[in-house]
Amino acid sequence: MPTLETLGLFALAALVLAAMPGPGLFYVVGRTLASGRQEGLASCVGTALGGTVHVIAGTVGVSALVMESAAAFTVLKFCGGLYLIALAIQTWRDASPSLARVEGQPHSNRRLRALRQAFVVEATNPKTAAFFLALIPQFIALDRGSVALQFILLGSISVALNTAMDVAAVAMAASLRDRLAGSRRTLLWLRRTSAGMLGGLGLSVLLTRRPA
Repeated sequence: MPTLETLGLFALAALVLAAMPGPGLFYVVGRTLASGRQEGLASCVGTALGGTVHVIAGTVGVSALVMESAAAFTVLKFCGGLYLIALAIQTWRDASPSLARVEGQPHSNRRLRALRQAFVVEATNPKTAAFFLALIPQFIALDRGSVALQFILLGSISVALNTAMDVAAVAMAASLRDRLAGSRRTLLWLRRTSAGMLGGLGLSVLLTRRPA
């Protein structure tokens, strides 16, 4: 297994990168602004599970194959980007005067939907696959045991730090929403802002270029 020094250096690097605004962070903030703290936290669980998919895929070599294949990379980014744009359209429509229809759904159903959507968003994000393949191998020591176990350990640390940052972002976004959502018009504006964030995120994924 990696030495404590290596683990510390990796955790520091992963923490710095986790604190930088990225697709997952923007997604959970947008979901929180649109629907509140509970759905934001459910989204954090979803992005964590989606990140875990990339850890597993990287461990067995699937991510490397995707990054090497132009066709597979294109399919992945179009699935992820178009899904985000579809969510943006749905969020914009939910912000219409029929808002009561959405808010009237059971909380458990809304949280499950948020979790499921966040999972798909993160699992189909090519930027996450590229991140894991670019960062983690630099901290793997071939003479320190199983490469697969080291990849899983480092990937799990990265996912945990990203999730912690997502939860902190949800707390701040929820506090802002609570202060601003005193009127229906403000709530409408928050939901449409969230839709714009999701749409912009979808376009950024579609424009992602495969690393050379």
